[in-house]
Amino acid sequence: MKKIYFLFLCISSFSFAQEPELFLPELFNGLPNVRDFSMSKNQNEFYFTVESYAKEYSFIAYSKKVNGKWQKPETVSFSGQYKDLEPFLSPDGLKLFFASNRKNNTSNEVKKDMDIWYVSRKSLSDNWSTPINVGATINTSANEFYPSVTKKGDLFFTAEYKNSKGKEDIYVSRFINGKYTTPTPLDSSVNSEKYEFNAFVAPDESFIIFTSYGRKDDLGRGDLYISRKGNSNEWLPAKHLTNINSKKLDYCPFVDLVNNKIYYTTSKSKISNKLNKKKNFKEIIDFIQNNPNGLSRVYVTYFTKK
Repeated sequence: MKKIYFLFLCISSFSFAQEPELFLPELFNGLPNVRDFSMSKNQNEFYFTVESYAKEYSFIAYSKKVNGKWQKPETVSFSGQYKDLEPFLSPDGLKLFFASNRKNNTSNEVKKDMDIWYVSRKSLSDNWSTPINVGATINTSANEFYPSVTKKGDLFFTAEYKNSKGKEDIYVSRFINGKYTTPTPLDSSVNSEKYEFNAFVAPDESFIIFTSYGRKDDLGRGDLYISRKGNSNEWLPAKHLTNINSKKLDYCPFVDLVNNKIYYTTSKSKISNKLNKKKNFKEIIDFIQNNPNGLSRVYVTYFTKK
C-alpha cells in the first residue's frame, strides 16, 4: 500500500498531499518538453504547452475526454506557427488566455517580446475565435506572460516592467466596465527583490500560488509558494510549499478545486545509472519514456479539506 504524507499547510481550508505523480505519462510519451496546464470546468478538456527540446519554440495543444478516455493531443486551432505558451481557461471556460510573440494588432512583424492574448467561444462545445491581443494597457515592449483570470475577469500575470520590485513580478489588471485597468504589482507579501512568476489565482482570489527563485528557502531553480487573503482582503506573507517542491524548477501551477488536485510542471529524473534487472532495447526505451527522465512534464497531486 502506497504511503501518503500530508503537508498541513492551509489554503483557507485545504492541506496538500505529498508525492506528486506524472500526469498521464502515456499521453505525453514521445513528446519533447511539456509544461503548463489548464482544465475546463466540465473536466472534459485540458490545455497545455509543448516545447522544443532546447525550448526555442512552443505551441499550445489540448486533449478531450471521449467516453471517459483522454484522446491523443492535438494542436489548438489558433496555434502552430508562432511561439505560443501558458494557456489559461477563464473560470467559465469561455475564454482562453495565453502568451505569444505573434504579430500584434498594429505591426506585421513577429514581436521580440511576449504579449498576452485570448480567444473566446460562446459555449464549451463551440470553436475558438481568432486571437485577440488584450491591448496596450497591459502589453508593452517588455515581456508579459502567464495569465491567470478570476471570476470577475481580473487578469493576473507576470511582467518585466521597469517598476518591478525584482527581475520579474506578478501584476494584476482589474477588469472594470469591460476594460482592463493599468496593471499594479502585488505587494511585498508576494513580490520580492528576487524572481516571482507564473501564478495561479483562485477564481474568488482567496489564494495565489506562484513560483519564486532566489529566496532563502528555495530548494533549487525555483519553488512554489502560496499566499492567501487575510481578514482585511490583504495578501498574507507567502509560504513555501516544502513537501511539493524539489531541487528542480517547480512552476506553472493549476488548482482543480472540483477534484482537489494541484497540477504543476517540473523536470526531475528518476533514471539511475543502473537498472534493477537486464532489459532489452524496447523495455529500456519504454522505461525511460514513461518515468521522470529530466524532460519537463506535468505532475499532479491531491489536497484534502481540513
